[in-house]
Amino acid sequence: MNHPLSLQLKQAFGFEQFRPGQGQVVETLLAQRSCLAIFPTGSGKSLCYQFTALQLPHLTLVVSPLLALIKDQLNFLQQKGIAAASLDSTLSAEQSRQVMAEVRSGKTKILMVSVERFKNERFRQFIQGVPLSMLVVDEAHCISEWGHNFRPDYLKLPQYRSELNIPLVLLLTATATRKVKQDMAARFAIAEQDIVQTGFYRNNLDIAVSSCVAEQKLPHLLSFIRQQQGAGIVYVTLQQSADDLAKALRQQGINAAAYHAGYGNEQRQQIQQNFMDDRLQVVVATIAFGMGVDKSNIRFVVHFDLPKSIENFSQEIGRAGRDGAPAQCLTLANLDGLTTVENFVYGDTPELSGIEIVLNSIVSETQAGQWEMQINQLANLSNIRQLPLKTLLVQLELQGLIKPLYAYYADFRYKLLQDKQAIIGRFEGERGAFIKAIFQHTQMKKIWGSLDFAALYQDYQAERSRVVVALEYLSEQGLIELETKKITDVYQVNIEGIKAEGLAQHLADYFLDKQNKEIKRIGQLLRFFELDSCLSYQLARYFDDHQAPEHCGHCSVCRGKVAKLAYSQPAQAIADQQIAADLRDLTQHLAAQQGKLSPVMAVRFLAGMTSPWSTKYKLRQLPGFGRCADLPYADILAQLERLWPR
Repeated sequence: MNHPLSLQLKQAFGFEQFRPGQGQVVETLLAQRSCLAIFPTGSGKSLCYQFTALQLPHLTLVVSPLLALIKDQLNFLQQKGIAAASLDSTLSAEQSRQVMAEVRSGKTKILMVSVERFKNERFRQFIQGVPLSMLVVDEAHCISEWGHNFRPDYLKLPQYRSELNIPLVLLLTATATRKVKQDMAARFAIAEQDIVQTGFYRNNLDIAVSSCVAEQKLPHLLSFIRQQQGAGIVYVTLQQSADDLAKALRQQGINAAAYHAGYGNEQRQQIQQNFMDDRLQVVVATIAFGMGVDKSNIRFVVHFDLPKSIENFSQEIGRAGRDGAPAQCLTLANLDGLTTVENFVYGDTPELSGIEIVLNSIVSETQAGQWEMQINQLANLSNIRQLPLKTLLVQLELQGLIKPLYAYYADFRYKLLQDKQAIIGRFEGERGAFIKAIFQHTQMKKIWGSLDFAALYQDYQAERSRVVVALEYLSEQGLIELETKKITDVYQVNIEGIKAEGLAQHLADYFLDKQNKEIKRIGQLLRFFELDSCLSYQLARYFDDHQAPEHCGHCSVCRGKVAKLAYSQPAQAIADQQIAADLRDLTQHLAAQQGKLSPVMAVRFLAGMTSPWSTKYKLRQLPGFGRCADLPYADILAQLERLWPR
């Protein structure tokens, strides 16, 4: 059927017709109604906003969680000659100014940003002065605390939308349970009839779960890969496992590389590019790999370790077979990795004492109603990992207790690429004197120099913003190499609210509730792998799609193979005397460094969980670190409570 907008679609994008669901989303938005679109991975969600943006009078603002996604979509739009831009950390000051000028003039139709960009007061002031037609939230499940990839900053998007007076919202996701779907729609007041969900089920994906003890995994994986034609991804939980497994595959003649967040940006981009260009057959990856990998001919996805949740599993297998041709999805399942997956959750739950440290810091460090914070320092002080710490700060924001004003780089250091006098000589009059003053207030250590902003201000009355612009300019001209680090966030504080009784306990309860939900989610995942009815049908039902066939015929259960998950070998309990000795060592080690031990910290130490304090106090050096790594968290806690000195 020819859609009334098909002609514009052909002219702008070269496509003959909309894919299922796209036309309905576009029509809803053009009728000035906000919309939630839930389409399977790789079925053209982005086109919904890209096409609509061209029909709307003002700017479309797209919020995306990953720079890789932003860059991919920008390349696509620019190839089609559509005026799109992004404001992100890779741009120089001059490039940012250019983007902002083109947005203000109305030349740019689509502006892409990360959600963190809203923390920047200068960006908020800039965007307030720009007429906006639509806000697009990519990976919108990140807004739901019921969702799997919850990102605390997403919670503030409804607030930004109302502050910026944006008439239309489009939410895009591939994975949403009924609860998450309702949560997302409610936060943006999207009506039930304006939720567009195409079928979740994909008939080209073969889903197999194979129960497999540890020593069988590698031989099983090798024989599986050798039967495949084409490229694939193997997912593991830990960075070390990715390195080890990639090496083992290479030793067996398979062209494989590891990919994880422990690698530098350039190395990660190179591996991704090699995979995209078919110069690499297998990427062994942690979940750091996948979003933004738009390769349509991935022929297989293997879960070598347990995924984190059903949502993660479906997103990861969803990267296979986007070209519509058959693709294999294999899970080599046992219970060995269960404690590792659960410990990620337990390790992210702040202790009450840590929350109290954060609140006390805000009270003691607030001056003239403002608080300056560096996330690294605060994590080290409170022993709370960075992601939960950000979640904690967002909770305080949502309760109106703190409000972000702006962020700045605390440390600027640079090295000269040309002679100092020659650089000064390029500038005339006051500008030359200003550059000279910058150099005079720089402490040079061998090659690199650190700038003392305070001393420069005292002597020259130069505002920080002017100095930063000058350094950026020198860097752009190739006269210096500039490095910035330690971002400082500045907040406005409601000090009485922060001091309110019961606030720390209220926040601790919030995190415990979140922890329980995540542990439940892992239980659901294990039950899914052991199902005795069609896996494709049950997966579709989990995501509220009731259109899938009851027997797909292309999953391991339909082939008569029901998985039963077990431990490769039962975890051995550790003797009380050993645990007591480890605790004595730990207590003495901490006391020598003025550190204090809590039961939760002791459990994390024995379980081998890292935290800011395990790094700060070098706890990995102690023989007891990770002694109970194979035991469930609850078992370690029960044993410890028995032994804990009263």
